[in-house]
Amino acid sequence: MNKSAIILGATGLTGNFVLEELLKNEEYSKLLVFSRIELGIKHDKLEVIICDLLKIEEQQEKFQANEVYVCIGSTTNKTPNKKLYRDIDFGIPVAAAKLCKANNIKCISIISSLGANARSTVFYPKTKGEMENEVMAFGIEKTYLLRPSMILGARQENRLGESLGKILLSIISPFMLGKLTRYKGIEAKTIANAMIWLSNNDHSNGTIESEIIRKLV
Repeated sequence: MNKSAIILGATGLTGNFVLEELLKNEEYSKLLVFSRIELGIKHDKLEVIICDLLKIEEQQEKFQANEVYVCIGSTTNKTPNKKLYRDIDFGIPVAAAKLCKANNIKCISIISSLGANARSTVFYPKTKGEMENEVMAFGIEKTYLLRPSMILGARQENRLGESLGKILLSIISPFMLGKLTRYKGIEAKTIANAMIWLSNNDHSNGTIESEIIRKLV
């Protein structure tokens, strides 16, 4: 097969795993990464376009592929400015979905968050929920909104709150059974592999909860 894919957020933890896996996957002949910085790697089937992701809509002409992976996301600690946070976590995925619709790209996978809810009174889950609703409204044939719990893996930047949370999760995870399974931490590589699986298999559209993500791969 001669497939092509677009990745947004390839310098992040999960996005980097998506990139690594697709570079190894012989079914893909072209990977297009839109990034604000260079990746520091070279590959025959990799093209990196340096741009402002907050203005990704300006890249419509180059935004051409069979499928799109959106691995963009911040935290309220990392981005305390609520407008900027919303521009990233709402604006970029919605703009990507809009480009998919305009360019007839029929598959998009986006990392959302556990607890996303447009009706929430809390800013973070509300923003994620509103993003999900807006993306689904485009009616793209294959739309997957993954809702992982805390994402595990070695990040380049140090997030103290997340580090402490991961330690706590490692202690209590063995006791998280039944419905609590949803709240167990999940490896970034597992999420990446699930996104790729969804793009290459039949699955119902919409939200994919954390415990389902684990079962896909």
